[in-house]
Formats: sequence, C-alpha cells, structure tokens
Amino acid sequence: MDSVRLRVAVAVAATTVVGAGAAALVAGRYVSGLALKPSVAGPPPESLIAVREADGDRVVLTRTTAAARHGVYGLTGVGVHATVGPVLEQDPYSVTRALRRVQQGALRKGDFVRMTPQAYCGDPGSAFGLDYSDVEVPGELGPLPAWYLPGDRSTWVITVHGLGATREHALNAVPVLHRFRFQQLVLGYRNDPGAPASPDGLDHLGDTEWQDLDAAMRFAADHGARRIVLYGWSTGATMALWALARSAVRDRVGGLVLDSPVLDWRSLVQAAVTTRGLPAALRPLAVRAAEGRAGLAAARHPEAATAAVPPDPTVPTLVVHGPDDAFADWQDSRALADRHPELIAFHPVPDAPHAAMWNADPKGYEEALRRFLTPLM
Repeated sequence: MDSVRLRVAVAVAATTVVGAGAAALVAGRYVSGLALKPSVAGPPPESLIAVREADGDRVVLTRTTAAARHGVYGLTGVGVHATVGPVLEQDPYSVTRALRRVQQGALRKGDFVRMTPQAYCGDPGSAFGLDYSDVEVPGELGPLPAWYLPGDRSTWVITVHGLGATREHALNAVPVLHRFRFQQLVLGYRNDPGAPASPDGLDHLGDTEWQDLDAAMRFAADHGARRIVLYGWSTGATMALWALARSAVRDRVGGLVLDSPVLDWRSLVQAAVTTRGLPAALRPLAVRAAEGRAGLAAARHPEAATAAVPPDPTVPTLVVHGPDDAFADWQDSRALADRHPELIAFHPVPDAPHAAMWNADPKGYEEALRRFLTPLM
C-alpha cells in the first residue's frame, strides 16, 4: 500500500469509531507492522524518479532530493539495478550522474527507479569478481545462507544487514574488507530470502535475531576464527550489541562496527510511523502494539526502563552515523560515544539517509574503517 492510501486507511480507522478501543487497537496494530514486517520494514521508500536519458557512462534523472544526493547509490526498478556515482550536472529539472555499471536489466528512457543505499546487487563474485563460497550456518530455526570470502588473516568480519534490506547491502563494504585481507562472513538471517521464517513472520528488531548472529559467530569460531569483528547496519547493529552481551563465544569478539545503529527500538517504531506522514498520536499505539505482537523485551520486563535498549559495547567500537538519519536517532549514537570516549570512535557523516553512511562519503568512510580496523587485523 502506498503512503497516501496508508494514511487514508489509518485515518478512516481512527475517525469512524472515534474514541473506541477497537479503533485504537486496529490502528496501533496496523502501523506497528511498518516496523515489524520484513517486507515493508525499513525507511519509507522514496519517490519514484524518472530516467530521462541513459547513455554510456551518464544517466539523466528527473530532479528530486534523492536524485541529487551526492555519493554512490543504487538505482533500482522493475528488473533493473544500476550503480550511480557523483552528480556531474544539475538544473532545476534534471540531475546528471555518473553511471558506473548496470548489473541487472537495462536503464531506458522513461523507466522509473528509486535511489537505494544498496549500491550493488548479486553476490561477491558477480558484483566484484571476488572468490567466495555459499555456506550454510546452522541456526536455531534452520540453515542460514551466508557468503564466505577467504582472507589471509585469522580475524573474521561478520556483516549483518538491517531492516528492509538483504545481505546484498553488505556488498558496499565487501571490497574494502577484502583489501584489508580479512576473512568475511556475509550473513542472511531469519525472514531473509533463502533463510527460515520466524515463527510469527515478524521482525523482532534484534531481540531474537541476535541468535542467528550468535550462530554465525560459533560457525566462525569452529572454522578457525581467533578474533571476530561484528559489523552491522541499522538493526543489524542492534543484533551485534545483543550478541556481544549474550553469545557463548563473545570472548572472541575484538571489535564492533555499528553503522546507523538502532539503539532504542521504540524510537525506530515511532520513526516508522512519523516518516510516513502518519499522525503523531499513533506513535504510542504503535509502540505498545509492537511490544505485544513481537514479545519484545520491554513487554516481557516492563519494570526495566532500559529493556528496549541494548547494552553498551565492552570492546573497541566504531560508530558511523549522521544527523540526517530520519529513522534511527543519531543523538543516541552521540550519547553512546560520549559515555565511552576511551572505547568508541565516532565518525559523523552529514547529508546521509539511514544506513547510507558509506554511500554519502565512500572515501571518508573507508578511511575511518582502516584506522579502526588496523589494530584488530
């Protein structure tokens, strides 16, 4: 359902039975699905962008805020995925960007596409020509698909995506980690394509998904990893924090990389409502509905004020976040870094939407990674 139809549906539900508990229940349950259902989770989709011209190494797009964003992004549409680079020219009506590659389908005049932080598609072989293997990680609910990339070091980096994405999002980081010669495990977890579904079909915002990351950590340890770096985006970062606190092999973890971390799932649920233009009054309803539907920690332990917040890291950590993230509160990241200045390196990235910190500034991002990861190699 598009955003306009969604707003109409919720408004009808909330106004046809004014003050009725049933209406509140229906509205809260419906909008909580924006954060709990993997198929619709994540930031709200941005407006469609028309392709005006696509020729060789340039593509001309109708001008929108997203189309004019600086950096490296994916263009995705029906049967097509392309990677676009810097803005070359723009006027009030159009934006011309460098066209780096078309990995799927073809870009044609008149096509409609969206900008996405997932700059690449496919797998490490098709995207970059890198040697990799498809492996299965034994998980609590069944085998979990993963890509394993060999490296010269005994340190493994396990990457895990966030809400509304797939492990293809982690392809943004695969080449730089390969250059650093780490062994890599790019994990798919419950509700992902090719992975088992959660029993209720819902995402639990890291509260149960961390167990799949724990399974990947045990897989790495069983296959010779002497040290592990957990690297997560969005709720993948939440999973990393819970896994560090709870995993039986947490002593192997030497560091964390948290990109656009969701540090309080309640704020994520609220953002899923407000970023889609829905009434602010629905935010507490959505939070309560999410607690009940997904059995989240705050619902099980309402006396614990911090039940919705994962524990602070206890190992060296790189946090990458920016003030233009409308989905995960970057002030939470700043506060986390301020609490542990001796342990946490904070790399701010302006002009970047949620989980697009690399996209907005690939060189700066990769240099921050290099500085942080060098002692962990």
